[in-house]
Amino acid sequence: MIERISGSLLDPQSLYIRDDALFSSPELHGLNLVMGFTGFADAGHVVRQITAELLDTLDSEMIAQFDADQLIDYRSRRPQVSFVEDHLQDYQAPSLALYRLVDGLGSPFLFLAGFEPDLQWERFARAVVGIVEELDVNLVAWIHSIPMPVPHTRPVGVTVHGNRPELIEGISVWKPTVEVPAAVGHILELRLTEAGRNIAGYVIHVPHYLAEAEYPTAAVAGLEYLGAATSLMLPTDRLREAGREVGRQIAEQIEASEEVQQVVSRLESRYDEKAEGTVRRSLLADENDQIPNADALGAAVEAYLARKEPGE
Repeated sequence: MIERISGSLLDPQSLYIRDDALFSSPELHGLNLVMGFTGFADAGHVVRQITAELLDTLDSEMIAQFDADQLIDYRSRRPQVSFVEDHLQDYQAPSLALYRLVDGLGSPFLFLAGFEPDLQWERFARAVVGIVEELDVNLVAWIHSIPMPVPHTRPVGVTVHGNRPELIEGISVWKPTVEVPAAVGHILELRLTEAGRNIAGYVIHVPHYLAEAEYPTAAVAGLEYLGAATSLMLPTDRLREAGREVGRQIAEQIEASEEVQQVVSRLESRYDEKAEGTVRRSLLADENDQIPNADALGAAVEAYLARKEPGE
């Protein structure tokens, strides 16, 4: 038996500063909390796009800010700064904060977003669990994205996990049993579950040949899943328009290459077989349990999208 070590762990509340007046307000209690962290996978830059869309288009108010100096390894993930001829400007300081937002129908909710901590995961988790319990959060819904060998011509897939069966059953299109590298969101889900709090996590499937580019269509899907889980009206109009433009760019590249067309066609066939119930151990594998090769398509599309910004 392992004996409990005497003493106390570092105070998790010292990881952040907050607006105590807002925290004590009844209007902040019983809300839903949406979470997204950049730095882990984030295929198609889904979390980054969702964060920007929510903070740019909805009424927002920061109610707590985490101390980046305690949580980030600056040398492994260096912030950007602009050098302009003879001086520096526009230092992009890393940010991780809790916001109060109001959706399109006037419903308030909480949003925890920013960089994924490099350090002190358990202490950070205790801090978040403490906030969730203090504010009596109704549901925590978090999102991230991973690259998958699926075609962009089919609906964006999702894998859902958590402790709310009504939000999970019948939604996940890929339900594996695998070991994966942990993210801070996984730790938060485990600790919130242990604390008896409601939580659901959404993993958006991004075509692996588009994982390094901005893929607005996947971000739209993420917002729709989050909105459905939390009964919120989340903004998607700008991302939908950007997605249509990116779709046109991808179509141009595919039309210009017969080899790329064949790769997409194979991915479509495998996707459709899975959707129709064909026995297959994993959506990731083909008949020989090999990951389908879309290198040609990935190189072509990524090179093309790298020269353009959505909406150009």
